[in-house]
Amino acid sequence: MSAAAAGQGRSGGGGGGRARFPGWKVLALGLLSASSVLAAMSREEKRRLGNQVIEMFDHAYSNYMEHAYPADELMPLTCRGRVRGQEPSRGDVDDALGKFSLTLIDTLDTLVVLNKTKEFEEAVKKVIRDVNLDNDIVVSVFETNIRVLGGLLGGHSVAIMLKEKGEAMQWYSGELLHMAKQLGYKLLPAFNTTSGLPYPRVNLKFGVRSPEARTGTETDTCTACAGTLILEFAALSRFTGASIFEEYARKALDFLWEKRQRSSNLVGVTINIHTGDWVRKDSGVGAGIDSYYEYLLKAYVLLGDDSFLERFNTHYDAIMRYISQPPLLLDVHIHKPMLNARTWMDSLLAFFPGLQVLKGDIRPAIETHEMLYQVIKKHNFLPEAFTTDFRVHWAQHPLRPEFAESTYFLYKATGDPYYLEVGKTLIENLNKYARVPCGFAAMKDVRTGSHEDRMDSFFLAEMFKYLYLLFTDKDDLTFDIEDYIFTTEAHLLPLWLSTTNQTAPRKNITTEYTELDDSNFDWTCPNTQILFPNDPMYAQSIREPLKNVVDKSCPRGVSRAEENLGNGPKPPLRARDFMASNPEHLEILKKMGVSLIHLKDGRVQLVQHAIQAASSLDAEDGLRFMQEMIELSSQQQKEQQLPPRAVQIVSHPFFGRVVLTAGPAQFGMDLSKHKSGTRGFVAVSKPYNGCSEITNPETLKEKIALMQRGQCMFAEKARNIQKAGAIGGIVIDDNEGSSSDTAPLFQMAGDGKNTDDITIPMLFLFNKEGSIILDAIQEYEAVEVLLSDKAKDRATIFKDKMIPNYIIDSNLEMESMDQKSSDNDSHNQRSEEISTDLNLNPHDPEGESGLNSHTELGSNSVSLPNQDSCIPKLQETNSDSHMSELDNNPEEQSKTETDSNPSNSWDNKGQSVESILADWNEDIEAFEMMEKDEL
Repeated sequence: MSAAAAGQGRSGGGGGGRARFPGWKVLALGLLSASSVLAAMSREEKRRLGNQVIEMFDHAYSNYMEHAYPADELMPLTCRGRVRGQEPSRGDVDDALGKFSLTLIDTLDTLVVLNKTKEFEEAVKKVIRDVNLDNDIVVSVFETNIRVLGGLLGGHSVAIMLKEKGEAMQWYSGELLHMAKQLGYKLLPAFNTTSGLPYPRVNLKFGVRSPEARTGTETDTCTACAGTLILEFAALSRFTGASIFEEYARKALDFLWEKRQRSSNLVGVTINIHTGDWVRKDSGVGAGIDSYYEYLLKAYVLLGDDSFLERFNTHYDAIMRYISQPPLLLDVHIHKPMLNARTWMDSLLAFFPGLQVLKGDIRPAIETHEMLYQVIKKHNFLPEAFTTDFRVHWAQHPLRPEFAESTYFLYKATGDPYYLEVGKTLIENLNKYARVPCGFAAMKDVRTGSHEDRMDSFFLAEMFKYLYLLFTDKDDLTFDIEDYIFTTEAHLLPLWLSTTNQTAPRKNITTEYTELDDSNFDWTCPNTQILFPNDPMYAQSIREPLKNVVDKSCPRGVSRAEENLGNGPKPPLRARDFMASNPEHLEILKKMGVSLIHLKDGRVQLVQHAIQAASSLDAEDGLRFMQEMIELSSQQQKEQQLPPRAVQIVSHPFFGRVVLTAGPAQFGMDLSKHKSGTRGFVAVSKPYNGCSEITNPETLKEKIALMQRGQCMFAEKARNIQKAGAIGGIVIDDNEGSSSDTAPLFQMAGDGKNTDDITIPMLFLFNKEGSIILDAIQEYEAVEVLLSDKAKDRATIFKDKMIPNYIIDSNLEMESMDQKSSDNDSHNQRSEEISTDLNLNPHDPEGESGLNSHTELGSNSVSLPNQDSCIPKLQETNSDSHMSELDNNPEEQSKTETDSNPSNSWDNKGQSVESILADWNEDIEAFEMMEKDEL
């Protein structure tokens, strides 16, 4: 996903403007002389790890330059460049690609940080000579700003630094700055809106509104997309003296601030660029919003404008009041911030601990970072999204750098060697699971270890920069990193810009809209002497209670509603904990306005009337309970699907480093029950479709057969190759260009007959992934693969076998992968009723657990999940309305009722009945939208 029209955030499936942190001198936090229980890492070990980071960077960068340049990005599995229009479209993700050698520009200042001055000089010459910014192509304004404009400005910043030092770049005359100014003018047409918020996309050659532009019809953008411009645009103005860029970026920020929800001081995810109405009214610190907050604080540092600091502190107070539930950060509704909007978190919020360090709020930074690290230890990488009980929600991981960034800033703040060990784990996981012969490949599924054929430019721009700085002493750097501020893409802008070419003084509009509490400023620009108690165990004492949080506990912060009612830490009843035979639970349901109705067919129907709840707060809990019950049903429907499988190429020169996502079969060997998988050399069957008797059985015997999809049933293919002596089969899609990158997982069904006779494993590969194996056969002839439920650790694959030392480093000892695995027209404005049916078994073999009950959605009856998790995942559904899906019988469908009985009394501590009923439809709309949203 990109920061384009839908505004979901950063390209590559991620969050709207990813947040980054600065390295400015005034906030550089001093190191503690002693910390934690870990012994300090030796200087030699740190230098070794720093050198290892450089070697990893060289592997990624050299492969991009050799196999991809001048394309925008490297495709590391197929060892070629990704050129927009020549590969299957990935949707908004491709809006970052503009045929302007994206990865090279994004990497410029990383070369200087890693002390590769010669390579930097060569790269700058290539950019000046080869890059064309006048292409007829539609790109994301947000992505082009942070990656290309930011990359050019970062490159210019370090180029003039090197020239002034007399060490290199003596020929340089501001060519990168000239290109940046040219690009800045090409982005300006996007700001031609009445609000000042930019269109999400622009044509580099034709702008926005002209017929040739093929864009300009969008109405929405994400908050981060419009609010992550000020650093690059202001720097461009300060460098060139052209104030127009800073003025446009300021206007966009001013409009976002004016449109915040005034009672909560929160902003939504998506906004209409013409009217300023919030399109998505959920709020968090992850995808779609993140770097808006980051740039408010950094704009104050770079530009010295107090209004940006005041806005940041006002938002931060709201975040800590409503969104922060340590160690979790959960989205809420901007108009009703006591109500959580999701039961899952996206990986882009991993930036937030670093931002909290810069704010000076160290304790929640340590807590959230530790929670994220526990998730990484369970899955090797942060999944794109994970639930509040730390299960995978979205399994991809495009090698994002946010967690490495927070790790770097926490180490800078605490000096705790624990964070060096965290960084070492990141290095080991990247080498062990993501490294492939042509670079580093994104993870298609962290559960299986399968790869995706992508290596985003931000991996080179940020990941290696933060990891290298983590292990490198200040004295070993060629320049003072604290003289610069990091943009959201980790590009370097010099702090001296704050006093150069300043724009005219501006009226502070912030205090016109809010009455600021002085306490907001207590921890801004903190005194490093009082940042921590004089206790070297401080950070360790905060982490200790969280060390087993992922596996053993289910954290939940005390809700503000409970605090207001004085009920202490007792949480409300959650749907997954509900027991229909528990009298206390039935009493809680009654208090929440939920009725239990026994139907003639043995099912039980749950119906909620908000007006019958004991208070407005209880009505909110009831709404959440009913929504969770619906989510559990949807989740079970999805979990009946078989998980993806992995095809791992283990022969030379791959040695297990290439893992392909494969679809499972609903027949044959169940690889999840055979942990060792099936290993063998591959051979192409004859006939290739496998639909008749195999004519080359001697070739297939004891091998894994490759077949083409089509012309007969999958089970028939399996029987034919099994009869020929094959030990497994791979069916390759016959649809040219199909890929797991762009198509949903494919499962091979049986033929309607008994398939117990099929005993070999069968997997399905899309055309692109299958071609990787076929191409390998052409080049290397003997290709050996491993079919398994998830990728295996290479040390396990090659146990007791000879393998080159560079494949398995004896210094990289680690565990193998661990898999533990808004108006609705049918609603009345005054009173809503939500219902769901439960098919409860009175002879529950597990005791009295309602979790063995069945929730019926439409005509599908599904079981609720086991009671080993705490909070259910929020799953996408295909519903247009929850009400219409709850029951397939017309007489039992949920109804809308009007009840104006004045005898219903509401708790005077909560909202009025009119208020909660007025918000009700908005809640339903928000829930439905969030179920369908994508990062």
